[in-house]
Amino acid sequence: MPEVIMNGPAGRLEGRYHHSKQPNAPIALFLHPHPQQGGTMNNKVVYTLFHAFARRGFSCLRFNFRGVGRSQGTYDRGEGELSDAASALDWLQTYNPNASTCWIAGFSFGAWIGMQLLMRRPEIDGFVSIAPPANVFDFSFLAPCPASGLIIHGKSDEHVPEASVAKLVNKLSSQRDIRIDFRQVEGANHFFGNHVEELDRHVGDYLDRILGGGQRVAAVAE
Repeated sequence: MPEVIMNGPAGRLEGRYHHSKQPNAPIALFLHPHPQQGGTMNNKVVYTLFHAFARRGFSCLRFNFRGVGRSQGTYDRGEGELSDAASALDWLQTYNPNASTCWIAGFSFGAWIGMQLLMRRPEIDGFVSIAPPANVFDFSFLAPCPASGLIIHGKSDEHVPEASVAKLVNKLSSQRDIRIDFRQVEGANHFFGNHVEELDRHVGDYLDRILGGGQRVAAVAE
């Protein structure tokens, strides 16, 4: 998996990029959990999301927020991290100017950042949010939500109560022309422990349905 270095608002951003061999391939950006709680682009949920999209022909980018790994800068309470995500999307679009579609996917803190980016970038066509921390961060900015998507929550999530995620799902689902596929993984905690394969199946199933059973390509290397 080629390492890339991008220019970000606070200095360089470290990432991993997979370029699809398909012409005009769709693109997807992946956002990791909280930088101050051990979140990195190599988190296994982020890694699983990355490969689920790559197997379906997407050009994919995951990266470290400022202050994580080799990315420069320091944690900025979400404001700087949103700017980082916007810069990463700019980089991804520069290398894929004719991309057929654009998706955003995030896990926990990354889901919160991803949904904010969704509101600011009308070219984003769909999203995947894993364990969105609706009990910790304010998601009221999603009014209206500009795109449909998938939300997945672990039934045994010890950090994010099911009720807070269900409330978010209901709010989004009530909006005109927005369809939220809400799935819960039985027995999975916030980090999906031994349930990553099931998570992968849910994401893959959703993408195949939305993309019309999109062509599967060979699994990419790490």
